[in-house]
Amino acid sequence: MNKLSHRVEIYLSLGSNIEPEKNIRYALRELSKIFYDLQLSSVYQTEAVGFVGDDFFNMVIKAFSNFNPSKIISELHHIERLTGREVGTGQFNSRTLDIDLILYDDLINQELNLPRDEILEYAFVLGPLAEINPLGVHPIEGVTYQELWSAFDNTSSKMKKQDTLPI
Repeated sequence: MNKLSHRVEIYLSLGSNIEPEKNIRYALRELSKIFYDLQLSSVYQTEAVGFVGDDFFNMVIKAFSNFNPSKIISELHHIERLTGREVGTGQFNSRTLDIDLILYDDLINQELNLPRDEILEYAFVLGPLAEINPLGVHPIEGVTYQELWSAFDNTSSKMKKQDTLPI
């Protein structure tokens, strides 16, 4: 069953370094057709991690959904493919669009990587998440995202908040 009888709070990370303004705009339009009450973090420009490439634009989105996690992930992959993204071509490469389900309420599910490991690993995920959900508590760590962000060593990451949304 894909649909639930109630809405759950979800968080998505979104990034692009190939025509990022166009692809992020497109993703937001598509996501608004599937999910309810989208709330957006600021957009951050960050250097490519793990490979040499153009800078990424990254953000985190809070939304609500009636879908189970597997259905959400399937919908996100569909949107990625519509922008020409070839899913499964490697972890570190340029992308038209990368959308990940990073939180699904307080669900802990190793098979689906929820909460997503990247929350604790990358400034471009944790920073925007702490911005829009500072008092939210990480389901495994048991501390707020603001506390995690304050303790995060982001000396090696070059993340620049966009003053005006480039989208």
